[in-house]
Amino acid sequence: MTQTSVLQRWAPRAAGIVLALGALYLVTLVHAAGETLLAGTLLVVTALAAWIYTSQRLYAWRYLFPGIAAVVVFVVFPMLYTVAISFTNYSSRNLLSFERATAYLLDETYQAEGRSYSFALLSDGQRHVGRFEDPDTGEIFLSPDLDLDDPTPASVAAVAAQGDPPGLAPVELRELIRLQPRLRTLTVTMPDGTAVRMSGLRRFGPVQKLYVRNADGSLTNRQDGSVLRPNFDTGFYQNEAGENVAPGFQVNIGAAHYLRIFTDEAFREPFVRIFIWTVVFAALTVLFATSVGMVLAVLLSWEALRFRAIYQTLLFLPYAVPGFISILVFKGLFNNNFGEINLILHGLFGIKPAWFSDPFLAKVMLLIVNTWLGYPYMMVLCMGLLKAIPSDLYEASAVAGAGPLTNFFRITLPLVIKPLTPLLIASFAFNFNNFVLINLLTGGRPDFLDTQVPAGTTDILVSYTYRIAFEDSGQNFGLAAAISTVIFTMVALLSWFNLRATRITKDEAR
Repeated sequence: MTQTSVLQRWAPRAAGIVLALGALYLVTLVHAAGETLLAGTLLVVTALAAWIYTSQRLYAWRYLFPGIAAVVVFVVFPMLYTVAISFTNYSSRNLLSFERATAYLLDETYQAEGRSYSFALLSDGQRHVGRFEDPDTGEIFLSPDLDLDDPTPASVAAVAAQGDPPGLAPVELRELIRLQPRLRTLTVTMPDGTAVRMSGLRRFGPVQKLYVRNADGSLTNRQDGSVLRPNFDTGFYQNEAGENVAPGFQVNIGAAHYLRIFTDEAFREPFVRIFIWTVVFAALTVLFATSVGMVLAVLLSWEALRFRAIYQTLLFLPYAVPGFISILVFKGLFNNNFGEINLILHGLFGIKPAWFSDPFLAKVMLLIVNTWLGYPYMMVLCMGLLKAIPSDLYEASAVAGAGPLTNFFRITLPLVIKPLTPLLIASFAFNFNNFVLINLLTGGRPDFLDTQVPAGTTDILVSYTYRIAFEDSGQNFGLAAAISTVIFTMVALLSWFNLRATRITKDEAR
């Protein structure tokens, strides 16, 4: 066997082993970062890849696996992660794990009794030396060279000195602030045996840990003797008075968020109203955009129409312009006081509708803008479908004396609507979650006046979820994840029912 054949035989195996080891190393890093679910997903994908690409029986799956792996990582995992978060109290007040929250409290310090020293960090660009001065006696003490690139805690001993070392100067305030986290981990032992730590940006003093951990998991405050005990129902350490002590930690709360959505009046009442408006908004958008697009497609398919190409280009332009730009332009056009639309209406009829403050008009404005954004796509689709209709049908209809409306409702619409149905369902699902339009145009406002949570009359479920997660004072990510899960379930069920109804209709037609 030649050297070339040996290389060709073993090179793929060696590359596979290297890739597998790299993937396992990545899984280890992700797990060490606390992302157990993501680490498990990556481990499953890596194991499947190793199995598929080493088994001759699964040779055909080698071409499908990259797509399947992408779906698992970028679709299935985010869904599972969202569902997992919905069963926790994850929020801006409960960001950390229990271990990290405990470590944070145990790392807190307080200024103990004893002598404090003025501090300056001296450097020449390469070396770093700490300078400590007793404010009472003026004595100066210097530390040995400090390794400020090592993040682990360190202890050094300072020695008395007559002055600053030659060639070293105090660092600028900006550099001192940058190095402060590292300096806080430094413990300096003075010549009299006192251990001091950083108590201020330019001060070192005798600092002690504020809390000490007990055998039962509670924490005792060394200053006042109070005891903190972890409460795994609320996700906080609590003192004897039952007060929560920040930071909070994440705990599993079961289906509490889902029960809150459907049983708590503060959430249930706006949730129901927003859900109804979301369905109406998505359905009317699909209806209006499809109707306008189909009518324009029929008109532009008229061969006797002059300048058809110019009309097609002009009518397609709204789809060529980025959506967020069109939305912001319409936001200016609908401005109550200075928008061109109100200026025209005031000049013609003497009225200035309050598009952004009246709930009904705000909803009408959303439908107008969304129809404008959506009709070009439907128009192009319908133009393509119209070309597939045999011209013999229209010729036979003309012989029978049928008019344009009869042709549209008896020939064009039935033949176009069937292949268009899956796209209509996809459009409904897209508009059900059309966050960009709501956020840029109205922000969900005007708000409801009778709700305790941030909710607006033009909010759809996805924007309502966003406001709870990122605009509410509590920033309750767990509750937002629960609402997102409910939204996903609703969209999936509505899409399934639509597909089911379409299949039944096709079967009956046969």
